[in-house]
Amino acid sequence: MIARAGLPPRLEARGLRKRFPGVLALDDVRLALDRGEVLGIVGENGAGKSTLMKILAGVEAPDAGGLFLDGQPVRLGSVKEALARGIALIHQELNLADNLDIAANLFLGREPRRGGLIDEGRMEREARALLAQVGLERSPRALVERLSLGQRHLVEIAKALSANARVLIMDEPTSCLTPHEVERLFRVVGELRSNGISVVYISHRLGEVQALCDRVLVLRDGANAGELKREEISHDRMVRLMVGRDLSQFYPHVPHPPGEPMLAAVGLRTPRHPGHALTFTVRAGEIVGVAGLLGAGRSSLLRTLFGVTPPVSGEVRVAGRGIALRTPRDAMAAGMGLVPEDRQQQGVILEMAVRHNLSLPTLRRVQRHGVLDRRGEAGISARMVRELDVKTPSDAQPVQHLSGGNQQKVAIGKWLAMSPRVLLMDEPTRGVDVGAKYEIYELMERLAAGGMAILFASSDMDEVMGMSDRALVMHEGRIAGELGRAALSEEAILRLATGGEAAA
Repeated sequence: MIARAGLPPRLEARGLRKRFPGVLALDDVRLALDRGEVLGIVGENGAGKSTLMKILAGVEAPDAGGLFLDGQPVRLGSVKEALARGIALIHQELNLADNLDIAANLFLGREPRRGGLIDEGRMEREARALLAQVGLERSPRALVERLSLGQRHLVEIAKALSANARVLIMDEPTSCLTPHEVERLFRVVGELRSNGISVVYISHRLGEVQALCDRVLVLRDGANAGELKREEISHDRMVRLMVGRDLSQFYPHVPHPPGEPMLAAVGLRTPRHPGHALTFTVRAGEIVGVAGLLGAGRSSLLRTLFGVTPPVSGEVRVAGRGIALRTPRDAMAAGMGLVPEDRQQQGVILEMAVRHNLSLPTLRRVQRHGVLDRRGEAGISARMVRELDVKTPSDAQPVQHLSGGNQQKVAIGKWLAMSPRVLLMDEPTRGVDVGAKYEIYELMERLAAGGMAILFASSDMDEVMGMSDRALVMHEGRIAGELGRAALSEEAILRLATGGEAAA
């Protein structure tokens, strides 16, 4: 952080208040961001982070309170106005035109001109300088559609710098990046800080916040819950401020005596990796993790088990009975449910009410003579909202208005409503806050204790180690090895995930 005695904060928020129908999103929130500072903002889903970010970037206007830039009051009526004042927002869902090249994206709507025509030479020169500034070694003429997610994030940062941004607001910038891309992004953020640019860094990944940020602001229930200086930042302190309690035992799983084999795959070949035959078993009451690096085949395995992409060959048995997997309906009839990796695209229908989402897999059970039994549907919904503690004003609320953690509970609850024998879960806690993670872990533990077989895939090794009775580790489409709970360690998982042999 660049300390400049006597200067006001680069960006300051005082007493921000914002109300939406049925919810007070922000209540007297205060924030101060200094020059050349990386300020982390953390909190559970629904804590007010997104609303605060939108107000800082001109997307929303506060009902009360004000913003100050270099000590002067400002009113931001739009994203364009915020950018003109040097405040740029980099969304988790990037705002780039895939069919255009990098240079065109950097200056879209602000192209340098000469004689009324776009000055292509100047645009390319300035683009090249910006790419060098963010450490992206690609031609300005490379199409954005050919870039990795990490490279696209760097393009977004370069685009903000091209508009002379002095404040960058970064929303979950590493959620889909590889470790190498995260490392590169951290280097860029460090260089921006050295150059006096201020960064607001919003993330659920508390380890990243601890490694990168100079200071952390914690929100809870739409209000300031506390602030931590650099030397005070730790995982446990952030968690205590976020949830208002100490989660001393973050992974609540206690192994149970396994029952009969509930899910078995014998010689299963997926369309993604048809050259590898997969054989494994998950018993009643077991939680089995699937680990592996990006592209190892975890998601394709779960999708094949659920009939989304029917197997090339092999056998799948549920409770000892072989099933023909042609469609997800076959898997559902056998007693399986799948919580997919992308809840917003595949797990829930955002525009539909909580009630209708929760009853989707059980519609045939809640109809009479082809007509939906509204009372039966309402009963299912009320039971799942209660059992999963879904925080919603009512079950008539559209799912899109819920926090990420509560959306995930709905994505899980719709399958639990049909009482499955086997629950497949792909990245069960991706994009949810620490409190919601703990609730999902507790739910997994209760389901396993009740005899359900759970097979879950996760890129979070701590999650795999903390919640698994044993883990299958995949490498390039094959099961490279199996680790019992006592043998689970980051080193052992990485050794198998990178193609090595299990330790003797």
